[in-house]
Amino acid sequence: MNYEILYTFVIAISVLAITPGPDNIFVLMQSVVNGKKYGLAVVAGLMTGCLVHTTLVAFGMSAIIKQSELLFFVIKLFGALYLFFLAYKVFKSEASVNLSEDNLPKKSFGQLFKQGFVMNVLNPKVSIFFLAFFPGFLFSNTISNVLQFYILGFLFIIVSFIIFGSIAILSGSISDYLKKNSKVGVVLKWLQIIVFIGIGVFVLFSEK
Repeated sequence: MNYEILYTFVIAISVLAITPGPDNIFVLMQSVVNGKKYGLAVVAGLMTGCLVHTTLVAFGMSAIIKQSELLFFVIKLFGALYLFFLAYKVFKSEASVNLSEDNLPKKSFGQLFKQGFVMNVLNPKVSIFFLAFFPGFLFSNTISNVLQFYILGFLFIIVSFIIFGSIAILSGSISDYLKKNSKVGVVLKWLQIIVFIGIGVFVLFSEK
């Protein structure tokens, strides 16, 4: 069991959870508009949706690994290329963090949980990201692949829940800080680019 791979995985997902993206910005703004506990409802919905993607990847990838080593390598190759593509998209995007509160109506706790769940489950980019991200972090030759993918999935959910939950709880302070410090967006942008490229290289050269 290679704990260094798990440490690398946790560090990578921590950085990605912190850097601005559609999900954590949505959590931040819903927390500002509706309140902290409502932001946590969005987080709970998003993380519940991650269970669905984890299950699909766990059983799908495990079947592929059993079927063909070559096919598994091809998927890792496309996964690495997809991560490089994400890095390129971040590079081409604006460095500023958009915190517009316009057109954000107040919603109930249940509505926000449902919205977080649906926007996660029905987003094909999440499945593609899991498919690109997870295969390079298999960490054991004795634990079944299905169980390893679930462990990675639960680590992803736990770390993301802690960080997203912190964003919801500290939403007011974070929003004010981002509005006052425009250069933060540039730093976070390049941090995200470096992480995507680094993970892509790691996935490409990792061994099963």
